[in-house]
Amino acid sequence: MNDEKWRSDVARDVERLETAKQAKRSLLAQTAYLGTLSILFLTPVIGGAYLGRWLDGMNEGYTTRWTINLIVLGLGLGAFNVYQFVKRHW
Repeated sequence: MNDEKWRSDVARDVERLETAKQAKRSLLAQTAYLGTLSILFLTPVIGGAYLGRWLDGMNEGYTTRWTINLIVLGLGLGAFNVYQFVKRHW
């Protein structure tokens, strides 16, 4: 790599860093991002709770086996959703 190309690459990178500093995310953008993360995390958890409660209600007697298992599954799925979203959009 010659010296001239190296200098132009460094100048381009410095320009990009300065542009990124100036274009900080606004409060509204940060709020929307946080809201999206919470929806991605809570939807599988709440869905698992409702589905588990419905399945437990179909059995005789009192049981929470499906509810607890599907809430735990929803927690795992929600964490995976948040991880994938942050990895893609951060």
